[in-house]
Amino acid sequence: MENLKKYLTEKVLLYDRDVLPAETLRVLQTITREKTEAPVVYVSSGTAGIIAGSNKTAAAVKSYLETVSRDARVVRVGCAGPLNFEPFICVQLPGKNRLFFRNITEEKVDTILDGVFHDDLPAEELVGQQGKRDYGMWPGVPFMEEIPYFALQKRNVLGNCGCYDPESAEEYIARGGYRTFVKTIRYYTHEEVCSIIEKSGLRGRSGGGFNTGTKWKSALASGSQMRYLICNAKESDPGSFADRTILESDPHRLIEGIAIASYAIGATTAIVYLRSGSAIAAERITKAIQNARDYGIIGHNIFSSGFNLDIIVRTEPGAFVCGEETALIASLEGKRGMPRLKPPYPTVSGLMGKPTVINNVETLMNVPLIMENGPDWFRAMGTEGSKGTKVFALSGRGRYQGVVEVEMGTTLRTVVDLLAGGVRDGKNFKAVILGGASGFFLDEKLLDTRIDFDEMSSLGIGMGAGGLVIIDESTCIVDTVKYYMDFIHNESCGKCIPCREGTSRMLEILENVIRKPRSEDSLTTLERFKGVMQLQTIAAVMKEASLCGLGQTAPNPFISALNTFRDEFEEHIFDRKCRANLCRGLRTFSIDVDKCTGCTVCAVRCPENAIYGTRLQPYFIVEEKCSGCGICYEVCKFSAVIIK
Repeated sequence: MENLKKYLTEKVLLYDRDVLPAETLRVLQTITREKTEAPVVYVSSGTAGIIAGSNKTAAAVKSYLETVSRDARVVRVGCAGPLNFEPFICVQLPGKNRLFFRNITEEKVDTILDGVFHDDLPAEELVGQQGKRDYGMWPGVPFMEEIPYFALQKRNVLGNCGCYDPESAEEYIARGGYRTFVKTIRYYTHEEVCSIIEKSGLRGRSGGGFNTGTKWKSALASGSQMRYLICNAKESDPGSFADRTILESDPHRLIEGIAIASYAIGATTAIVYLRSGSAIAAERITKAIQNARDYGIIGHNIFSSGFNLDIIVRTEPGAFVCGEETALIASLEGKRGMPRLKPPYPTVSGLMGKPTVINNVETLMNVPLIMENGPDWFRAMGTEGSKGTKVFALSGRGRYQGVVEVEMGTTLRTVVDLLAGGVRDGKNFKAVILGGASGFFLDEKLLDTRIDFDEMSSLGIGMGAGGLVIIDESTCIVDTVKYYMDFIHNESCGKCIPCREGTSRMLEILENVIRKPRSEDSLTTLERFKGVMQLQTIAAVMKEASLCGLGQTAPNPFISALNTFRDEFEEHIFDRKCRANLCRGLRTFSIDVDKCTGCTVCAVRCPENAIYGTRLQPYFIVEEKCSGCGICYEVCKFSAVIIK
């Protein structure tokens, strides 16, 4: 290992020319297994894969290889993108392209490997092949980049995900990693790096869309001798998991981006701020940092450049508000995670009162690519005001879930209809929720909106961190808004009155809307309607007077939902009806006497003792006692329980 480390350092990292010698390239091809003399089986190892059973799959692969005495290697890789494929495996035979198979649980391993080794490919689980087109091809097997899910993407940030062992610094270096950082600190000044990033047009991918290079220059221009860089990897929005996927699948490129950004602003300490509960991501980024330290990528006087850098990992305390940059800084200082007034901005006075730049994971992942390919390469992608690509985490009721990357300017309709494959189970599309708990409900009319900071801003839409949840006709909009408001209310730090009291009052009003009133007189209906109208006033006050972004954006789900789905709110208020039959407080259950056999199952299971009758005779439900839980509907084997 020491010999390999020395070889990679001297022959690759410190090699001055852009094109490596042929001998070095052959060594690198061996490390990356581009050319292999023995079979290699790659098994997914991200969170989604492990949940789907990839650990058992990997164990089954090893057991099979031992049983058949096959000289082969098993490599654990990150997530390739589509969660519906988990657990996936990839098989590479000597002189042949890699074959990708999906949903390979442990009981399928023997069949899949037998088929590959005996040239009898199982078609059902086979997704495609990856590799050369001039030799080593599998006839009749499509290439991965031809499959619609991948063909419509522009995978720059996600280019390495699912392709290599994320715990191997050697493999990352062999794939070209860290060379850009070494060249940056040897041949560019701090100001030049900031100017290159500014010229590229890279804007922050955390939602605000501020020019990254301009932010860096602001910190660099400060007179302080001590500066900090923070990678915000918290990503705590419901339905967002792109940062976690990147951390688990390609931690070394993130470290390279952090290192270049730290050099650009003159920071000697960088912090990776992780979400609590991200055990796999924490383990891999920590190991990657240690590997980088072993190679001299970080440390003191890096490659005799005079630049010092230390990267440390910190885990957030479990509060949603700590995603806000000033609350994040407060938690790092050992204080309660609460936001403060701005200005001064963190680039002037941040961690420990020193200039601090905070970038999220996706932003920093773009940095090595820009420094390697140049700012014009990045500017060639996207729209006039939004350059490059955008990563989205697809979840909800789409046919496909996972992490995708599309060029800026792509429409939301392309993402929903083609990448997500539309709505599953034959349901009708209803809306997408963009931006998480503080996001927006976008219906069919807005799907032709382009993914562009300025265009979305002109429509009052924020892109957020990239969480995109697809919902169908079976979803109740009012109940979903209440869920998000409940989440925000629980996560509010309580420091400022507009957010603390506003979220409480909004949640109270929404809870009243989704349950039946005690009386059915017109005054009660008027009060319920008046409550919803008050929500708009409360929302306006929160947006104007809240201290931080959490309170300012908390009303977004309600405002966008009310504007787009006002009829559903009116149904809940006036008709006491939930068209999706999800709001328990508005559901009325009755029993069809012609179908009821008097089996007593519903009466026994009812938690409210609201069902009465005589055995073998039709039962009935006392509406005043019924809580609308629906257990009777679920347990009835004769379809005798009816929802009104």
